[in-house]
Amino acid sequence: MIILGEDSQRVKDKDAQEYNISAARAVADAVRSTLGPKGMDKMLVDSMGDVTITNDGVTILTEMDIDNPTAEMIIEVAETQEDEAGDGTTTAVAIAGELLKNAEDLLEQDIHPTAVIKGYHMAAEQAREEIDDIAETVDSDDTDILKKVAETSMTGKSADLDREVLAELVVGAVQQISVDADDGSTVVDLENLKIETQTGRSARESELLKGAVINKDPVHDDMPTNFEAADIMLLNEPVEVEEADADTQVSIESPDQLQQFLDQEEAQLKEKVQQIVDTGADVVFCQKGIDDLAQHYLAKEGILAVRRTKKSDIKFLKNIVGGQIVSDLDSASETHLGHGSITRDEEGELFYVEGDGDEVHGVTLLIRGSTDHVVDELERGIEDAIDVVASTVADGRVLAGGGAIEVELASRLRDYADSVSGREQLAVEAFADAVELVPRVLAENAGLDSIDLLVDLRAEHEAGNARAGLNAFTGDVEDTFEAGIVEPAHAKEQAVSSAAEAANLVLKIDDIIAAGDLSTEGDGDEAGGAGGMGGMGGMGGMGGAM
Repeated sequence: MIILGEDSQRVKDKDAQEYNISAARAVADAVRSTLGPKGMDKMLVDSMGDVTITNDGVTILTEMDIDNPTAEMIIEVAETQEDEAGDGTTTAVAIAGELLKNAEDLLEQDIHPTAVIKGYHMAAEQAREEIDDIAETVDSDDTDILKKVAETSMTGKSADLDREVLAELVVGAVQQISVDADDGSTVVDLENLKIETQTGRSARESELLKGAVINKDPVHDDMPTNFEAADIMLLNEPVEVEEADADTQVSIESPDQLQQFLDQEEAQLKEKVQQIVDTGADVVFCQKGIDDLAQHYLAKEGILAVRRTKKSDIKFLKNIVGGQIVSDLDSASETHLGHGSITRDEEGELFYVEGDGDEVHGVTLLIRGSTDHVVDELERGIEDAIDVVASTVADGRVLAGGGAIEVELASRLRDYADSVSGREQLAVEAFADAVELVPRVLAENAGLDSIDLLVDLRAEHEAGNARAGLNAFTGDVEDTFEAGIVEPAHAKEQAVSSAAEAANLVLKIDDIIAAGDLSTEGDGDEAGGAGGMGGMGGMGGMGGAM
């Protein structure tokens, strides 16, 4: 009996499990070499020829042209990790891949996937409890620890060289936008933090500014550019001649009629400018266009005007200077205006805008770098650092890095496995082995012997040194917390949970039924299909992107 269509494909039982595990492991292997302070970068070239150079896990996985349903499930792990914790994406994906590799060994021993799934779930729950037990509390105003968290996050990325300077800026930014909630917790409002980039200068010259940075020029050369105390209008309406709603044609029979027509347009623009003047505004940030003639009249009135300001900048300026966004000049009044100071940086072609009220808070991190590629990677590294510092401030827990937490976690999970009955015990032990992948890969990427290092680490932890980890710069096993290698506990908990859930999701599948070839684009021949597991159903596209 034929049930499936002619073009459909089906992979069942062990073949399906092998197919899925192979695809997931290929994704994990693609990012493993980027892990840690000595991790390598990837060059990603898209279909338009644009180049991205990065070792940020989630950027690599989202930019790669992956056309495989299982692989995309693993990419979701990285995206979830990025959304929830801001960092640790490579760790989460690498552990997921190792969990599936170890599960494959268990499946070959005729252990049912259900037992493996249950064991992994038990181990993940226990791991979260152990992380909470090992974690150390930190105050939101403990600047030294927060700087170490930021520096650890940036280590191995482009921000690495100037990480001390940049870490200070990151911590300063997060602390300025942190507020105490009614229940005593600390809330970090990242809406009040904006990142701007500028090329042509050193990363060391990056700065944290209290207020907004607008990368625009005045619309007229004769306009003033500096105000100590300015009344600021945020305008979401063009200062241009209004166009008719319907298509119209005007027949002009004499030069006088043409002049009347032009005079009317001029009067209309004069009226709009006068409406701005009547509100008492000194500065206008307009989201739309400003007519050349209106620019001239605004300059005569001594008003600074900036046109085509980005929508996000207008919203951020509202937080900085207060006031309201004006959508109709006819109803605009003095009450709609915000207040602050304006400073012009001619060299950088930037406006610095600061609010003058204590209740208005918002900061801008101005990141500088020598080239566009450098700035882009710096921005990615700093965004991760901001996320982990914000997570640490809100969560209040930190861990020793350098693989210390993973080795301690593996040791405790093996002890826990002794109390687990049935075949799930083997899955818990496999989970412990998978977690130890992190120090192994850190050592490999640093050019060290991973086996010798893991033996030394286990010995230190058996002796009771729970903070013993790898310092990849010296190659020594030491107290990484004291060495300044500090990670947020929340990110580690999320990485372990995400990896376990993704691995269990893949292991639960025993039958793949595809309407066409096993690709997510359905474009046919290049995907390779389920039959050719060497291509892993379209993972060939992944090689092309690397």
